[in-house]
Amino acid sequence: MKLDPRFRFDSFVVGSSNRLAVAAAKAVADAPGVLYNPLFVYGASGLGKTHLLHAVGHAARDRRPTLSVEYVALDTYMDELHHALQGGRLEPFKQRYEACGFLLLDDVQFLTGRTEVQAELLRLFTALQARGTQIVLASDRAPDEIADVADRLLAKLAGGLTVDVGTPDYETRIAILQKLSREREARFRDGVLEELARIDFSNIRELQGGLNRLIAHQGLADGEVTPRDVRTLCAPGSTPVAPAGGRVAPGDFAAYVRDVSTAVAETIPAWKVRLGEVAARWRAEGVQVAVLERAMQLPEAPDVEGLVSTFAAAVEYLRELERQGSAADPALAGHPIFLDPERVKEAHALVQQAVADIEPPPAPDAERTFANFVEGEPNRMALRAAHAVVARPGAQFVPLVVAGPSGSGRSHLLHAIGNALAQGGVPNVACLPAARFAEELITALREGSVEQWRARYRNAGALLLDDIDAIAGKERTQDELYHLFNALQGAGRQIVLTASRAPLELTALEERLRSRFAQGLVVELHAPDRAMRRALHAQHLGGGPWKVGDDVLDLLADRPARNAGDVIAVARRLREAAARDNLAITAGFVAVELDGATVRRGGATHLMADPERFVQKWSDFANRLMEDDA
Repeated sequence: MKLDPRFRFDSFVVGSSNRLAVAAAKAVADAPGVLYNPLFVYGASGLGKTHLLHAVGHAARDRRPTLSVEYVALDTYMDELHHALQGGRLEPFKQRYEACGFLLLDDVQFLTGRTEVQAELLRLFTALQARGTQIVLASDRAPDEIADVADRLLAKLAGGLTVDVGTPDYETRIAILQKLSREREARFRDGVLEELARIDFSNIRELQGGLNRLIAHQGLADGEVTPRDVRTLCAPGSTPVAPAGGRVAPGDFAAYVRDVSTAVAETIPAWKVRLGEVAARWRAEGVQVAVLERAMQLPEAPDVEGLVSTFAAAVEYLRELERQGSAADPALAGHPIFLDPERVKEAHALVQQAVADIEPPPAPDAERTFANFVEGEPNRMALRAAHAVVARPGAQFVPLVVAGPSGSGRSHLLHAIGNALAQGGVPNVACLPAARFAEELITALREGSVEQWRARYRNAGALLLDDIDAIAGKERTQDELYHLFNALQGAGRQIVLTASRAPLELTALEERLRSRFAQGLVVELHAPDRAMRRALHAQHLGGGPWKVGDDVLDLLADRPARNAGDVIAVARRLREAAARDNLAITAGFVAVELDGATVRRGGATHLMADPERFVQKWSDFANRLMEDDA
C-alpha cells in the first residue's frame, strides 16, 4: 500500500503525550534496524498512530530513495495471504514481504485468534530481523494486552521498544487546531480555537470533528462563530470529517512500454545492473518482467529510476485489481493477467466486467427526494449539510451523520441525499437500513458468498446507512463495517449515516467505529416548530379531494408534536376519516376527530368520531354501583 503523502513528520504536531513516540520513530527512520527493532507504538484510536507510521516511512525513504518501504494494515495483509493461499501463490507472497527494506504494520490488535496469520508473521519477522530490516508496528493496545497471541510471536512484538501515544494536552490541542485551520483556510474570532481546545475530547479525530463542526456552522449557517458558541456546537456528542485521497493508477506506463518495445541495443553496465536486480526481484514474485528485459537492450540509458518506480506502481495497481476482481469473482484469484504489467488495460477491463456482474446494492427510494422534504428552522442546518455533500461528495464531510429520533425525517433526508448523488453522476449509490446490512452479511456467511457481498459494497460510489443503532451487539457486522468504512473513505467516497443520537453517545457500538463516525459532521434534527408543522400539514393535506383552509392549517399548526412523523400521522388520520365519512376537513371536523368534541350526526349524538374511542357519560357514577348481597 502506498504511503499517504499527507502524513509526514513536518505535519505531525508534537506534544508531551507523543514526544517519546516521535523521537523513537525518527530514530528508527535515521538508522533502520539498528536501535529499536521492532518499534511498537500503541494508543487509543484517533491519536495519530497511522500518521506516525507513514511519517517514518517517508523519512526513511527520503534518506534512502531506493529503500523498499512496505506499509500495510493487518486486515489487508490477511486478505492478501488469503488470496495467495487461494490462488496457489504463497511463495511469491512470502518473497514480496521478505524482500522489503522497511516494514510498517498497522492495526496489529486484530491478530487475536488469527492462528494462521500469526504463524506467517512470526516467520516473516524472524527473516526480516535476521537481515536487519526495520519493523514498526502500531496497535490500539500494548503487546501483552492483545489476546490469544502465541507466546513466541508476543516475544517478537515486545522484543524492541514499546512506546505509547496519549491524549494531547491543552497546548498541543491548540497547535493541532491552528495547523488544521491553516490547512482548511478557516479563520475564526480570537478565543474560538482556545475554547474548543478546552473541551475534553478523547482523541484527535474528535478534536478535528469539533473544528469541522465550527467550520460547517460558520460556512453553512452564514454566521461567525464566537467563543460563546463553541461549547453549544461542539460539546462531546457532535462532531465531523477527514477527506481522503484516492488511488492513482499508473498513467504513463503503457506509453513507455510502446517506446521500448521495438528497441534493441547493446548493454550499458552502469544501469543494466540496476535493472537486472529489479527484474530479478519481481521475477522471483512471479511477475512478468519482459519490459525491463527489453529496456536493458536500449542503446542508451533510459530514466532508470522512473521506469523502476512506474513498473512498481503498475504491479501494485495489478495487485489491487486482483483484490477487487477476486472479491467479485473468486475464480479470478491467481489469474496470470495480474502478473503482467504490460496488460494493465486488459486486467482493468476484466475486473470491471466482474464488478458489473455483481448485483447492485440497494438504491435509495425514488419517492423520497429533496423536493418533497419540508424545510424548517429545526432541520435547516441538516439540510444545508446534505446539499453540501451532494455538491462535493467525498470531499467535505465524511461521514455526514444525521442524528434524530424515529420519525424526525432522518430516513427521508438520507434517501433524498442518495437520489441527489445518483442524479449527480455518482454510480452505485448504496442506501439501506443498517439492519438489512447485517441480515445480508448473515446470508452471505451462510451461503459462503462473503467476498461477493463485500465487493458489492466496496464498489459502491457512496454508502448511506439508516439507523446504525441497529448493529449494536453485532460484532461481525461492526467489524465488516469498520473495514468497509476505511476502504470507502480511503477511496474518497461519500458516507452518510443516520442514528438516534450522536455517534459518541452510541456506547453499544465499538469505540473504533464511534471514533470514525464522530470524525465527520454530525447534524441534528429537532422537533418541528409551528411553521414547520403548518408546512407539513399543508403538504400532506393539500392533495386529493380535500380543500383545507388556512384556518384548519393554523389550528393544526398549534398542536404540539414530538417529531415530523407525528405530524404526518395526524394528517393521514384526518385524510382517512374524511374519506370514510365523505366529509370535508374543517376546523369542526378536526375538533371531533382529534379532540372528541360532540357533534350531531343523523339525529344521534356522538362524543367522538371514532367508534373505538366512544365513551358514555355517566351523570353520577357513585349511584350506579351495584352491591353484591350474597
